Amino acid sequence: MRRLSLTNVVALVLGLAFLYLPIAILVIYSFNASQLVTVWGGWSFKWYAALAGDRAMIDAALASLGIAAASAALATVLGTMAAVALTRLRVPGRLPFASMVYAPLVMPEVITGLSLLLLFVAAGVDRGFLTIIIAHTTLTMCFVTIVVQSRLIGFDRSLEEAAMDLGCPPGRTFFSVTLPLIAPAVASGFLLAFLLSLDDLVIASFTTGPGAMTLPMRIYAEVRRGVKPEINAVCTIFIVVVAVAVVTASLLEKGRREGLTKAMG
Repeated sequence: MRRLSLTNVVALVLGLAFLYLPIAILVIYSFNASQLVTVWGGWSFKWYAALAGDRAMIDAALASLGIAAASAALATVLGTMAAVALTRLRVPGRLPFASMVYAPLVMPEVITGLSLLLLFVAAGVDRGFLTIIIAHTTLTMCFVTIVVQSRLIGFDRSLEEAAMDLGCPPGRTFFSVTLPLIAPAVASGFLLAFLLSLDDLVIASFTTGPGAMTLPMRIYAEVRRGVKPEINAVCTIFIVVVAVAVVTASLLEKGRREGLTKAMG
């Protein structure tokens, strides 16, 4: 095992500080008793109490969670189907299809949001939560496709062939053999899509309508009038929720692998 040199330790500490020090400061100042976010006034939970009475912020947070869950579910289904098609099918038109699937990866969000806005206007669709879900599904589907496709590339097709040789139809083979084996990649794609939807501001701003307000849009509107400690509190809550979700998913995956190892042993 290579020993850590002083240079590596310094680089690691600076890298971690660059990534996590701003988050740590935000969490600490969410317990600040002072009205001024830059002045420490002692420990207090009053901003969490104030957040509990802010109906607009709570509604925006619940709306963001619902939009993220719905768009992530749709993106996971569509992205998995696209990954299977790109991995298994060798037909004319595969390259243009792949280009369209991967386009949101390289396209600026402003262009994506504007193009979707023009589409909804031309189609006469009233903008609101539904259009945001469609837009977020369009944005996140490509990420799910990449994650699932990377798992399917190294997939052992002989397992599927063995199941079909025993009389299992192709559809049942996919749900009984293929899907359980690629489930970690599918779950990872879902979590990635969920977090990307939860974080989005630009595309949601283009595709939203009257009465449809997500949490990033609410926070941005509040910050333009000045940063309040209450915003630190809501951000801290979301950091905790996301951290718990990631840790839970990691523990479940670890338990699944240990179970498979014991079953094979």
